[in-house]
Amino acid sequence: MDRTPVIVALGRSAVCRAKKGSFANTHPIEVCNQVLRGVLAKVPELKGEEIDDLVLGCAAHVNQCSQNMAKLVAARVELPDNVCGQTINRFCSSGLQAVATSCNEIMAGQADCVIAGGVESMTNCFAPYPREYMDDFLEDEHDVDPKAGEGSAYMAMGITAENVAEKYGITRKEMEEMALRSHKLAAKARDEGKLAPSIIPVKVINPAGEEEVVDTDQGILDTTLEKMAGMKTCFIPEDNGGLVTAATSSQTSDAAAFCIIMTKDKADKLGIKPILEMKGFAVKGVDPKMMGLGPIKAVPAALEAAGMTMDQIDEIELNEAFASQAIACIRDLDLADRLEGDNPTLNPYGNAMALGHPMGATGIFLMCKMYDWLKDNDKKTGIVTMCIGGGMGAAGVFERLD
Repeated sequence: MDRTPVIVALGRSAVCRAKKGSFANTHPIEVCNQVLRGVLAKVPELKGEEIDDLVLGCAAHVNQCSQNMAKLVAARVELPDNVCGQTINRFCSSGLQAVATSCNEIMAGQADCVIAGGVESMTNCFAPYPREYMDDFLEDEHDVDPKAGEGSAYMAMGITAENVAEKYGITRKEMEEMALRSHKLAAKARDEGKLAPSIIPVKVINPAGEEEVVDTDQGILDTTLEKMAGMKTCFIPEDNGGLVTAATSSQTSDAAAFCIIMTKDKADKLGIKPILEMKGFAVKGVDPKMMGLGPIKAVPAALEAAGMTMDQIDEIELNEAFASQAIACIRDLDLADRLEGDNPTLNPYGNAMALGHPMGATGIFLMCKMYDWLKDNDKKTGIVTMCIGGGMGAAGVFERLD
């Protein structure tokens, strides 16, 4: 029996701005419901009782995203009772980890068909971590950072972005140029319909109280370097050396994304043509004060796991948690040439500074963008990678099969 795990369908919601966007008044389970139903509709050959598990990534697993979201989503989609659910958290790579965990279940013989997904409601579930919840040793004694006044284990991600900018000598202008690139490429991709193929429309009542069909990413701005230069820094005052602004940070977002994974034998038996295969996956740890550098360690490890080299990779989705960390990773991984030309191969449709970073959903959101680019350009291989809060990086290597 061929237990190779293959992805047979995927899809995502549009990414909406937290608090101001169209999903602000919609329960994240309902967003998941509509998106997952749309993904399941792509493989009508698959019966609900043939699904063994639902693995759902969520980074802020509180409030509306508490309990076991995975099983709640399965119930809302009205999947049969035999479909189990587990909710997992690896912060910014929770969605990508859900894919890897699902593949592992299948390879281990514990399941033949698994839904992997990711969701985030940063409108309702994302907030600064209260001091009273912190462990005293980690907060007060472990590698205290004088700029942040807190231990590195709890360090705000924005402070790590400032640390990376300082370490690599990255200027504010460089960061703003990176952000502008992201918005321009995302706007171009949106206008040309390049972002649309994987989006599952979601019907909601928006913050204005109106019924709306949400099918377009909402974070893309018509901005300029001049506008960004006039913005205040977010995490450290400018007169104290701060460089990072809202423009050079990923946007807080609401979204959901899903894919269906099964054994190659099961796909063949059902007559379903696979579309992607995860060829390698890795997570690696780094100094939590330099959290953004995680991809520098994870990408080579994932390539090694896949038995591939970077020159065999057609496209890269490097999550733009912050401009400073993206620039640092591009430098260390020697990827600057992939930014150039009329058809760049690194974040060619823009990324998180323009499109948002719905943390738990980001991994599969980026998979969707990667897959659509590979199809658009008749290419075969891609990498999805991101830094992760707490000092980690994750990367997945994929091959397009259709």
